[in-house]
Amino acid sequence: MSEAGESQRPFDRLRVLAIQEVEIAEGLRHIEIYTLEGLLTLFWHGPAAAEHVVLTCGGAMGGLLGPAGGLFHDLGITLAARGIGTIRVGYRRPNDLQRCTLDVGAAADVANRGGAKRFVVMGHSFGGAVAVNAGAALRRVTRGVVTLSTQSAGCETAAALGDIPLLLLHGERDELLPVEASEAVRTLAGHGEVVVLPGTGHLLLGVEQALRERLLAWIGERFGA
Repeated sequence: MSEAGESQRPFDRLRVLAIQEVEIAEGLRHIEIYTLEGLLTLFWHGPAAAEHVVLTCGGAMGGLLGPAGGLFHDLGITLAARGIGTIRVGYRRPNDLQRCTLDVGAAADVANRGGAKRFVVMGHSFGGAVAVNAGAALRRVTRGVVTLSTQSAGCETAAALGDIPLLLLHGERDELLPVEASEAVRTLAGHGEVVVLPGTGHLLLGVEQALRERLLAWIGERFGA
C-alpha cells in the first residue's frame, strides 16, 4: 500500500527510530513510534489482525478522543466488540496537513501489514481535511470517509475520492466553522451526504447518542457488517 505518486510505503517514509507498545486494557494497545520528526502515537482498539479498520483523525491541536464527549474512544470500544479495529492517530505535528496525512497513511500501513484490507477514515475539524486527503491517498482500500465539523481548507483534493462514500456531519450552530464548509467539501468531491445536526456546536455536544448510532450503522454498511 502506498500513497498516490509514491513508490515508498507510508510507514517507511516516517524514518522510524524506535517503537514501543503496551496493552493498556483488554483489546486496547498503546503504540509509540519515535521518528526524526516527532512522536506518532496510536491507540489501537480491537483485534490486531482485523480486516476492517477505522482510522480517526483529531483537530488542529491534535488529540485522540474526538468530539461529542470522546466519540473516537467510544466507537473504538463498540466496534472492537464487533471485530472491527479502530486506530486513533496522535499526529507528530498537529496542524501540518501533509505530515498528518502521512501519519494516518502510516497507521493504515501498519494495520495492513497485520492483515487489514479495508478502511473508513474519520476526522473532526482540521481532521476532516486529513481524512479527505488520507482517504484519497489510500483510495484502493478506502470504503468510506466521514468528516465531523470539517474545515474546507485543504480539501481541494476531494475529487480524488472518486465514488468513495462521503458523509459530512456538521453542527447547526458551529461557532468556529459554518455548515457551508461541509457543503463546500461536498461540492469539491462532487458527491456526499451533508447532515446538519440541529442545535449543536463545533464539538457536537448534546447529540452524542444519536451521532454514535448513526456512525455505527454507517460504518457497518461500509464494511458489509
